Amino acid sequence: MSDRDTGDRAPARGPVDSLAVPRFAGPATFARLPQADEVSDIDVAIVGVPFDSGVSYRPGARFGPAHIRQSSKLLRPYNPAQDVKPFASQQVADAGDIACNPFNIEEAMGDINAGALSLLERAGRLITLGGDHTIALPMLRAVSQRHGPVAVVHFDAHLDTWDTYFGAPYTHGTPFRRASEEGLIDRTASVHVGIRGPLYDSLDLTMDRDLGFEIIPSPAFDLLGVTGVAQQIAERTAGRPVYLSIDVDVLDPAFAPGTGTPEAGGLSSRELLALLRTMSDLNIVGVDVVEVSPPYDHAEITGIAAAHIVYEVTERAGPTQARPAGRGRRATR
Repeated sequence: MSDRDTGDRAPARGPVDSLAVPRFAGPATFARLPQADEVSDIDVAIVGVPFDSGVSYRPGARFGPAHIRQSSKLLRPYNPAQDVKPFASQQVADAGDIACNPFNIEEAMGDINAGALSLLERAGRLITLGGDHTIALPMLRAVSQRHGPVAVVHFDAHLDTWDTYFGAPYTHGTPFRRASEEGLIDRTASVHVGIRGPLYDSLDLTMDRDLGFEIIPSPAFDLLGVTGVAQQIAERTAGRPVYLSIDVDVLDPAFAPGTGTPEAGGLSSRELLALLRTMSDLNIVGVDVVEVSPPYDHAEITGIAAAHIVYEVTERAGPTQARPAGRGRRATR
């Protein structure tokens, strides 16, 4: 999944050893990984975008990156569900946050795009911690500059293909309409997953199809199960470069209360994680995890879900060629 050669490189530097530094201490990076300026040859850079000026209801997603990092401290090096060590098979690093203008959305998108392009000069793939869903547009601009139009697999309760909100063309409800109009997405291979809840009009669905999206609604999980939904996604994306955009409100509010526009009837965290684990054959070229709003979270429920989402996709967004094994370090827990 990465175009970076890892054959002759040194073993990856992983998280801080939890047998030497307890989990409530140590660096405030995602999973206590090294910072980007502490390593070279980065395969996957995890970067925050603390921006929520595009929200239409509850604010607070600007605090999402820090909250997800805080909620990631219990992640361990070995993922038994996938039988992988995602932080050993590739160099994963925390690249900090992209600073952007909180008072001017269009300028902020320019800041985000520039920051993403700069990071892509030294990292194979980016996993972005939002932030509201507005940030998906500048991230797609950056990714498509390298890969061309991408198949967007969009996990969300909402379509996010509306035209404007109060006359504003750039909000968290419009990124995929703008992306489609700009030619950033593959209109024959993109799909929404987990859509549910009230719409403004049935024309919303017609308009969405015209923009190039297929819809797998939340009730499809009851009919098809995770395996059936995974098959539909695989058939739809069909070998294209894939960008995963994961709005945490795809989860039911029972599993993700800390979000800006919650909708009843969503996925469980178990269903979403299981679905992400099926994506080993997808050519994932970028990921964002957005709309975590800490002021509405309880006991880090939403933050922990988001951290585990990132953990499950880290291996998927990394290189196919494994790094040299064995660092001579004891296991961490």
